[in-house]
Amino acid sequence: MRKFMASAGLLAGVAAAGALVSGVPAYADQPRPWETAFQAPATEMMRQIEWFGNYTMWFVVPITVLVLALLAVCVLRFRASVNPVPSKTSHNTLIEVIWTVGPVIVLLLIAIPSFQLLTAQYTPPEEAKLTVKATGNQWNWDYEYQVDKSFSFNSAILQDGDRAKAGKEDRSLYPRLLAVDNELVVPVNTMTRVLITATDVIHSFAVPSFGIKMDAVPGRTNETWFKAEKEGLYYGQCSQLCGKDHAFMPIAVRVVSDAQFKTWLETAKTDVPAANKALMAEIDGTNKVAAAGN
Repeated sequence: MRKFMASAGLLAGVAAAGALVSGVPAYADQPRPWETAFQAPATEMMRQIEWFGNYTMWFVVPITVLVLALLAVCVLRFRASVNPVPSKTSHNTLIEVIWTVGPVIVLLLIAIPSFQLLTAQYTPPEEAKLTVKATGNQWNWDYEYQVDKSFSFNSAILQDGDRAKAGKEDRSLYPRLLAVDNELVVPVNTMTRVLITATDVIHSFAVPSFGIKMDAVPGRTNETWFKAEKEGLYYGQCSQLCGKDHAFMPIAVRVVSDAQFKTWLETAKTDVPAANKALMAEIDGTNKVAAAGN
């Protein structure tokens, strides 16, 4: 009885914590130790990628089990000690038809949705409302907002000694090796085009929760897009080996409301650090109010 009450108390505590968290604006998702699945999707495209990954597992798992079973049968039944005189059978029409037609059907069932997904990744469903140019450097990113009064800023990994000054001491929200000094800020539910290039070597702009990954090639401009559906802070990294500090070239995207973005944009045109500071203060204040309401 005592164990039951203790378990009930623990479950109640977890439920209360969940209710508290649900009342606070979500801070999206980020890499976690020993993670084996995708990060939580924040775009329709990432949901399609996640579905396709789960769909292919319905083929991968049975095929793997079948091959393992066939190997086990061969090892146990046809080893020399129990089968000293091997069969001389060379053809079996039924087996040959099965192992020819079967893989063709499997490939078709995988190829059709694969091509549909690939086409969707390169076909934005609507015109972009915001265009940002991301330029990879060794080892940081430059972001240029192509608006009426264009401006740009650099985004580099946040050093531990600068956390207090930047107001980013919470490592659960600003993880080590992923947090940056200046995030890429975009509005929620807005089609965003990202033009991607590099100044020195090949980099790669990748944000898992958005389902985007595009190489940044010097002398060439590639293009990708996303439409984030949830506010929060999302992390990615350069995904192309680009030199000794490749592991220290994170990408951080802060998705905010349309009103917050407009306010940030007006200030950022002249003073990016001040715009970021004001935005963080507004978001933190909103979180505290939401938490107090629970």
